[in-house]
Amino acid sequence: MNAVILGIDPGTRKVGYALIDLSGSVLGRGIEEPERLRERLLVVTGGHRVTAIALGKGTNARLVRAELTAIEVPIHLIDERATTLDARTLYFEDHPPRGWRRLIPRGMQLPPCPIDDYAAVLIARRLLAEGPPERLS
Repeated sequence: MNAVILGIDPGTRKVGYALIDLSGSVLGRGIEEPERLRERLLVVTGGHRVTAIALGKGTNARLVRAELTAIEVPIHLIDERATTLDARTLYFEDHPPRGWRRLIPRGMQLPPCPIDDYAAVLIARRLLAEGPPERLS
C-alpha cells in the first residue's frame, strides 16, 4: 500500500475531499455533505494508507476536524487562500471549454458544477509542498 494524503476543503453545506499520492497525482476526489463525510471517507480511504490529512483552515474547519479525528491520522491545518480561483484553473485543465466557450477567456468563465473537490486537491498539494515526502510516509 502506497502512502497517500487526504485533502479536505471544509464548508458549511458541502465538503470537498481528495486523495493524492506523494507525487501529487490525484487518486480520487469528490464532494460530500458534512454530516455524511465520515462515512464517505471510510469508503474512499479503504485500501490506502493515509499518512496525513490536509485540512483547509477556512469555513467550518473546526467542526470538520472533529469528524476527521476518527481516522486517527495527523491533521495539518493548511491555508486555503486563493484555492477557489486556483481550483477553477485546475477544473478547466481537466475539462477544457468546447465550442463557442473556448473563445471566452477562462478567467471569465465559471465551472458548471461545484469545484470543492479540486480545492481539496490543491490543499493536499500545499501540504506536500511544505516539506519532504519522507516526513509524510
